[in-house]
Amino acid sequence: MEIKQQLEIIKRGAVDIISEEELVRKLELAKKENRPLRVKAGFDPTAPDIHLGHTVLLRKMRQFQDLGHEVYFLIGDFTAQIGDPTGRSQIRKNLSKEEVKENAKTYKMQVGRILDLQKIKVVFNSEWFERMSIVRFLGLTMQVTVSQILQREDFKKRLEQKQDISVLEFMYPILQGYDSVFLHSDIELGGTDQIFNLLVGRDLQKDFGQEPQVVMTVPLLEGTDGINKMSKSLGNYIAINDKPQDIFGKLMSISDELMLKYYTLLTDENLDEVKKLHPKEAKVRLAKIIISGYYSAKIADDAASEFERVFSAKEIPQDLPVFKLAQDKKGVLDIITESGLCKSKNEARRLIRQNAVEFNDKRITDENFIIETPGILKVGTRRFLKIEKS
Repeated sequence: MEIKQQLEIIKRGAVDIISEEELVRKLELAKKENRPLRVKAGFDPTAPDIHLGHTVLLRKMRQFQDLGHEVYFLIGDFTAQIGDPTGRSQIRKNLSKEEVKENAKTYKMQVGRILDLQKIKVVFNSEWFERMSIVRFLGLTMQVTVSQILQREDFKKRLEQKQDISVLEFMYPILQGYDSVFLHSDIELGGTDQIFNLLVGRDLQKDFGQEPQVVMTVPLLEGTDGINKMSKSLGNYIAINDKPQDIFGKLMSISDELMLKYYTLLTDENLDEVKKLHPKEAKVRLAKIIISGYYSAKIADDAASEFERVFSAKEIPQDLPVFKLAQDKKGVLDIITESGLCKSKNEARRLIRQNAVEFNDKRITDENFIIETPGILKVGTRRFLKIEKS
């Protein structure tokens, strides 16, 4: 594939590329020498499940695979025992070697749902770190200064708030950086919160006389709480190993605003088409797409049917407020505002434009829509009105 075409695919959804000029040069050289680039991404097995937040990165890795490059799925079984301090406001609990080993067992099986296992290299960083002598390790620490480490925003904040930072936490970015040295990586992928660690890898490669890796970051995906990044430790995650019914229910619970980001980062859907859908319809479609990818279309349909069976009765309250049609017909904007469902016609118009207004389960797209028969008017996700004739 031409370099321009490769770039279009690689850059889709990416945030940082340090640097794009170096990336182009690496792609051109790889094409000229007819060899794949080494693309690395690391995952610490701090819990047994890979979640949708991880899959943002995995999907980017799959793109590199499809372009013919060599992908290294690095399981940080050694570094997980230290714990990545990124985004942490306090020292985290260390995991035992046994806990990490247990968590790592299912990783390869799970990533096989996204990556082509025939074209992936799974490596564990304990393979080189457990053989490293203390002298060699101390030599690594000489490559990075304390002032460099303290440039990290999370460390700065902890110092300002007089919270402890262990010396062990200082070691984490150095170890992650050495992974790149050992693997001679051409490109390292990570979330936007990982950029400091990724750049340490570039610096260490230069110190070891290697061509520095290109650093690429992808956006972080907020979890089901809509606030914090999806995290196993925070419990706001959707695991790809979850039961289909659980995945469906969790996805239906996310906010309408977050839903569009999920579409952007977790699917290849046309976003303009998605924006035309009613929010509930869009969430159902999103859940089906994701479940189909990890299970099957039939299982996704079954999960949707089960969700409707369990929750549809709860969706429309029993005691609905009633609006009496004094005349034979009335405009929907008047009904929405006079009934108090919206404070103003402008707010009602905005909801109609967002495909968030329905009458008798049919979406209203025209603000001049006239209601002349009894029925149920729904505004947003939780506001209902029973319309009757006087």
